[in-house]
Amino acid sequence: MNLVCRSFWKLCFLLLLLFVAGCATKIDWAARVGNYTYDQAVNELGPPERFAKLDDGTLVAEWMYSRGRPYVYAESRSVSPDFGPSYYRVSQSADFYWRLTFGPDHKLLSWKKFAR
Repeated sequence: MNLVCRSFWKLCFLLLLLFVAGCATKIDWAARVGNYTYDQAVNELGPPERFAKLDDGTLVAEWMYSRGRPYVYAESRSVSPDFGPSYYRVSQSADFYWRLTFGPDHKLLSWKKFAR
């Protein structure tokens, strides 16, 4: 019984560490508006995947922060479950991005999360 209790507490501690690590990686973009620069974004996130410089000097850039994952699911056309699925489908979830808009002074004007 003592081994079960120790394993339980080790698992709880590991889950707590994962939770804290996950919370620490979230970015508060609203707090960065007005003082975060394009150069800081490139230093922190790497070069953007896409960017465009507009005529008025505004810079719009996109960074991927979560890649979609493939998943497989079975579809059955048979009446009996003994025959198993008729075929499998493979699909992929969307990739998730941040679109950051920087003003002519290269300071963050706005941000948006989206999926593609």
